[in-house]
Amino acid sequence: MIARRIWRSHRFLRPFSSSSVCAPPLLAPYHSQWFASPKSRPFLVPSLSLMKWCEGGGGGSRSWFSNEAMSIDSDARGGFIDVPLAQTGEGIAECELLKWFVKEGDPVEEFQPLCEVQSDKATIEITSRFKGKVALISHAPGDIIKVGETLVKLAVEDANDALQVSSDTPENVEPICSKPKLDSLVGALSTPAVRTLAKDLGIDINLVIGSGKDGRVLKEDVLQFSGQKQNVTDSAPSDNPFIRGDSVSTNYEDQIVPLRGFNRAMVKTMTMATKVPHFHFVEEINCDALVKLKHFFKDHNTDSTVKHTFLPTLIKSLSMALTKYPYVNGCFNEESLEIILKGSHNIGVAMATEHGLVVPNIKNVQSLSLLEITREMSRLQHLATNNKLSPEDVTGGTITLSNIGAIGGKFGSPLLNLPEVAIIALGRIEKVPKFKEDGSVYPASTMMVNIAADHRVLDGATVARFCCQWKEYIEKPELLMLQMR
Repeated sequence: MIARRIWRSHRFLRPFSSSSVCAPPLLAPYHSQWFASPKSRPFLVPSLSLMKWCEGGGGGSRSWFSNEAMSIDSDARGGFIDVPLAQTGEGIAECELLKWFVKEGDPVEEFQPLCEVQSDKATIEITSRFKGKVALISHAPGDIIKVGETLVKLAVEDANDALQVSSDTPENVEPICSKPKLDSLVGALSTPAVRTLAKDLGIDINLVIGSGKDGRVLKEDVLQFSGQKQNVTDSAPSDNPFIRGDSVSTNYEDQIVPLRGFNRAMVKTMTMATKVPHFHFVEEINCDALVKLKHFFKDHNTDSTVKHTFLPTLIKSLSMALTKYPYVNGCFNEESLEIILKGSHNIGVAMATEHGLVVPNIKNVQSLSLLEITREMSRLQHLATNNKLSPEDVTGGTITLSNIGAIGGKFGSPLLNLPEVAIIALGRIEKVPKFKEDGSVYPASTMMVNIAADHRVLDGATVARFCCQWKEYIEKPELLMLQMR
């Protein structure tokens, strides 16, 4: 309806011929809070607007469609379009540029991926809404880009002939010959491990000539460039030497490590969490029945793609306990002093990856079977390992499990994953001696759990009763099966 009104009104929009050298002199409405446009770029379309240039009577005007913010250089011949970083999610103000899929001079099709960025929550591909050529890349991999800043300038193709970049370039567009070196803008092809090695050796990886496929820089290329021939293992569990606990060089000087991506997000979320009054409730759970159940699933598994662990049963039993204690599955609105009781049990699982700590969540656990939870866990772990989690995977959680026992330790004291009101740390399952009522000793598999709760919403008695209910479902899975839907 809005587009129809605009089309009918010549005061706001008129057909724009592809042969024109400038944008229409009349401006379309725009939101000034996005970003200011220079005088040479007076035409601006906000990210949430839908704009369509229609075929006009015999004028041969070209048609395009966009749903992301852009500005058209009104002085540029052939039509230069600035493609900025659009809003990638609620509350996201900036993203880190991970890599480019295109380079300057490359032709670009509609919906073709341009680059990959990482926000506080997920890794996202930015696609083009236009067909044309890459005229200028404004940022290099590793840069932190604010929402609204220009990512790339596209030269939009003419309706009949491919756009030719004129030598009579406008003042606000740098000539191709005067632009920075392409390699420094796009970045050398290499793995994160090779980049870390080059950084530790004090080498600019863009100066190294790669011997791999498509000019990829290999470890041997970096060592040859530096003149160092020492052996460096590639089988470390992480590309970050500070996470690995080892080092690839004998440099003992202090190093400054910028926090990016998920590590950057952890700074914000944990700083907020420390302002919330916490209390902790610790309990020991007998896991003999849980161990037997896991072995039974494993022995009768007919699907080689499914790996049975303790976690799906713990997640499902947690959901059953949340049904009886809905306040534990809530969140607190501090401004309105309201508690929101969530209808869905979206249980998050903290995962430590080489890219940082991430907490994807399994949606609607109350409606899933144990097998469905197992498969969803496997999917999320695969995406987290490859840094491919979507915003939907990491948002909307209602309670979090932190399985610290998978790494080591009897129990931990977690901090809340706001706006959730509870988080549970799971210790390792270990065999310990226990006493029967007659005084005889028997071995038992036990696990310590530590529940951190928001004391503004939950009291100790509620959390204790909730934990006892969850403990009963774990120790007596027959009750869990009896009440599962």
